[in-house]
Amino acid sequence: MTSSPSTGTSSGQVTIRKCEALEEMRACFALQKEVWKFSDADLVPVRMFVVASKIGGHVIGAFDESDGKRELVGFALAIPGMRNGHCYLHSHMLAVRQHYRNGGLGRRMKLYQREDAMARGFELMEWTFDPLEIKNAYLNIEKLGAITRRYNVNQYGITSSPLQGGLPSDRLVAEWWMKSKRVEGVLAGAPRAQFQCRSHIEVPAEIYEWKAVAGTREQALAVQGRNREQFVRAFAEGLSVLGYERDERGNGRFLLGEWDEGLQY
Repeated sequence: MTSSPSTGTSSGQVTIRKCEALEEMRACFALQKEVWKFSDADLVPVRMFVVASKIGGHVIGAFDESDGKRELVGFALAIPGMRNGHCYLHSHMLAVRQHYRNGGLGRRMKLYQREDAMARGFELMEWTFDPLEIKNAYLNIEKLGAITRRYNVNQYGITSSPLQGGLPSDRLVAEWWMKSKRVEGVLAGAPRAQFQCRSHIEVPAEIYEWKAVAGTREQALAVQGRNREQFVRAFAEGLSVLGYERDERGNGRFLLGEWDEGLQY
């Protein structure tokens, strides 16, 4: 399996491929700590990277190979899962070194994951994401075509990562039906399929500032609590997140409607 060099990074050629050598797994472990700044108790150990690659999951690495070097600048870790008798791939972590962000590398890594997963018979990939992360939500819903209809309250507890801002680790579950008409259309550049928006949930652009400062953290917590109630209620009513909007000020908005199960295939 091959991947074309990226054009969105400023440090030259980036190649995406599977990690197999132990030293590459150790590099993923180190990058995990660099990106999330976890305490040791919250880190996924090197052994788990190794195991994932041997039990049906994968470890995908993005390597800057310009100027004769080979530096790991991103990785994705996935493990197999099963629900209701059906196998799927759970993408547990995706990290990109700060200097290489906002150039499309994260999306390229997801597409490589999809290619590998479908080649091995998977039709569904899932991952969790923070509902307060506006850019990530836009990527997942609008650029990849994922949907979400499950909300996990404080999934990992209060984590040691400063990125979480001391808030509960609430997570939405992204469902990526990789062979669906929806996903294939989005990846081909077609406009997102239209649907009747029954509800929407707002995320203010200031959420990052509010989380980062102790004096305003209560505002971020209030937004999280309000949105949590709205998501739980909407999902209980059978609605799903099918779209995402951002305005000129950077505010985010989840768009919820009724998911047509027939569009999965």
